[in-house]
Formats: sequence, C-alpha cells, structure tokens
Amino acid sequence: MELVVGRVAKSHGVRGELVIEVRTDEPEQRFAPGALLRGRLPRAKALQEYTIESVREHSGRLLVRLRGIEDRAAADALRGTVFLVDSADLPPSDDPDEFYDHELEGLTVRLTDGSVVGEVTEVLHSAAGELLSVRAADDGREILIPFVTAIVPTVSIADRLVVIDPPEGLLDKE
Repeated sequence: MELVVGRVAKSHGVRGELVIEVRTDEPEQRFAPGALLRGRLPRAKALQEYTIESVREHSGRLLVRLRGIEDRAAADALRGTVFLVDSADLPPSDDPDEFYDHELEGLTVRLTDGSVVGEVTEVLHSAAGELLSVRAADDGREILIPFVTAIVPTVSIADRLVVIDPPEGLLDKE
C-alpha cells in the first residue's frame, strides 16, 4: 500500500522551488537533501522519481528544490503531485500509542457501551491536531472526532476497533 508523505501545493518564486504540504511525522527524513522521492501527478498512474536538492522551512511549510526543476514553469507543472512511500518500507512504531494513518483507516468506531458509531475513513492533520473522519453507520454523514486520549481512550489494530467516549454534542446531527 502506498502512503502519501507530502503534496505539492504550488510553486514558490522563480527558481523552481515547491511549496510542500507535509503529511508525515518524519519530514526531516523524507524531505532531506539527497533523498529520493517517488511522486505521481494528479490523475496519472506512473510514478516519477525526484532527488531533493535543498529544503527550507517557510511559513509552516517546506520549500523544496528538486533536481531538474529549474524555473517556475517546471515547478507549476508539478502542482498537485503527491509523494509516496510504500507502507512495507515503514518501520514498526516503538510507541503503542502511535499509529500510521493507514492502520486507522477502515477501523470500526464504537462508543464505550459497544454501540457502533461508524468507520474511520481518513485521518485529517490540522494545525489543532489530528481528527478522525468517521462515516456514520446510521446515515453516512461525516463525523470529525478529535484524536486525543480523552475522547479516544482505546485503539486496537488487532481487533480493528476504535472506542470513543465523546463529549456531549460531538455526535449530534446538525
């Protein structure tokens, strides 16, 4: 399974730098000078390989220069490109309370009383923290659940289960 570690948001400047939306907990490893990236343009099937020449932080994002991307036009052509890693290449986590996004997707979400809430469809990364996007079992609506211990006390990858103890109103239909 391929996992997205970053996405080209847009070009930056006139010398071919790319603004990268980071989607990994290890940006210093994935986006290091000399690192090889595998990227796919939107709606493309084939992967391209890119070598990172330089990286710097700017306004909470990474600015990356890739070998062979020398100007704004070349950088603009990469807009929307996603950079991928194979999940088989990822080391297992040493922390039992840390999970890769793909491990959570597809898990059943239940309340502490055992009633089914729905299924995790995606893990969203925001400035405020991670959110579990859950498709409600009863009507298919999206429910966003903050992925914090106070609300998500139990995650069992082996049992394919997430147990939540939501505060009042979190699951209410609006």
